[in-house]
Amino acid sequence: MNPRERIQPIIRFYRQQKRMPSFRELATLWKVKSTNAVHKTILKLIEYGYLTKDRKTGELLPGRAFKHIRILGSITAGFPSPAEEELGDTIDLYELLIKNPEATYVLKAQGNSMIGAGIFDGDMVLVKRTNTAKEGDIVIARIDGDGYTMKYLKKHAGKFYLEPANKNYKPIYPRQELKIEAVVIASIRQFDAS
Repeated sequence: MNPRERIQPIIRFYRQQKRMPSFRELATLWKVKSTNAVHKTILKLIEYGYLTKDRKTGELLPGRAFKHIRILGSITAGFPSPAEEELGDTIDLYELLIKNPEATYVLKAQGNSMIGAGIFDGDMVLVKRTNTAKEGDIVIARIDGDGYTMKYLKKHAGKFYLEPANKNYKPIYPRQELKIEAVVIASIRQFDAS
């Protein structure tokens, strides 16, 4: 069962009918005969966070998959151009950025060693827990058992090291061990708190 394939008919139904489908309607949408199969799939979709249940009534409720943001077009970051609102598709930021929810979490950046990468003190970084990374990835790592740091993963003469994105900081070369804990997926900076 691919959760993304299973949730799309529910989203379409919800947007058209302004309500969640019943188990029988889900069986029809998914072209399955057994409501038991529907029940098992619903449990998986709840586990993934695509759906939720009302704690008191047990009623099926929309989850994060229903929270899409409209893409209205593009904006020039160079010379000004006439602003046009082009109604485009919608985007689910959760689906775009998070491929493995169980291994994904947010950290708050401290310091300014990564400002050249656009990550400033106080920004939130979305990271994926992993012990492997590619050269050039921004990683969360430990060097020689010390505390965690966020830097570019670089390689020289066959050996990995960590490089800041600020010329005021020096690269960090491991004496014994460089342990990758996570890879940065995205950086989030909030400009308007209202």
